[in-house]
Parts: sequence; structure tokens; C-alpha cells
Amino acid sequence: QVQLVESGGGLVQAGGSLRLSCAASGSIFSINAMGWYRQAPGKERELIATITSGGSTNYADSVKGRFTISRDNAKNTAYLQMTSLKPEDTAVYYCNADLQFLGNRLYSGNYWGQGTQVTVSS
Repeated sequence: QVQLVESGGGLVQAGGSLRLSCAASGSIFSINAMGWYRQAPGKERELIATITSGGSTNYADSVKGRFTISRDNAKNTAYLQMTSLKPEDTAVYYCNADLQFLGNRLYSGNYWGQGTQVTVSS
């Protein structure tokens, strides 16, 4: 019943910008923390940014100062604004959400988006 759908990935030249979106749908009661992860070929998935329900953010050192995570609670959507992109940012980017949803009762769950490819050319 709950889905996270990502969009905004693509090809961009070094130094360029992209904005990723992650829209949650379903019988969502509330979204707690949301995060963005990425996985480059041959590497483990890494956490790059998080945002709490109160708006507190954290970033990995590799993206600090270049990426900004935000959320629109009215739209159940999270964003990742990426600037000054580098070839080493090339990866599949995943959205993750810790949320509560309504079924027969109120449930808690953790969900992932399908991933979106970001390729930065040199």
C-alpha cells in the first residue's frame, strides 16, 4: 500500500546540478526520518543525507556543502538538491523513509524507493 517513487536522475556534466524527488504514496499517517543513500558500482550502499520530522539534517562528509536534503510534509515528498556535481558522485541514488501508515490499525514501517541513476561526466 505504501510506495516511494523517485525521479530526477539523469546525465549531467561535472559542475552541474540535479534535484532528486522522492514521493511517498499510500495510507500514510506520518513520515518520520527520511534519508538518501547511494551505491556506486562495486561499492557498498552509503548514507549521504538524512532529515528528521523536525527538519534536522545530517550529511556525509563527501557531500557536505554541495547537497541539500529537504522535505515537503504536505506532499509527503523529500528532495535532494545536488550542486557542484563530480564524477565520483555517479551512483544509483535511493530514497528511504521511516513512516507510519494506516491498515487495520496504525503500523510502522521502513520503505525504499526503486533507485534512480545519476551519472556525472568529466
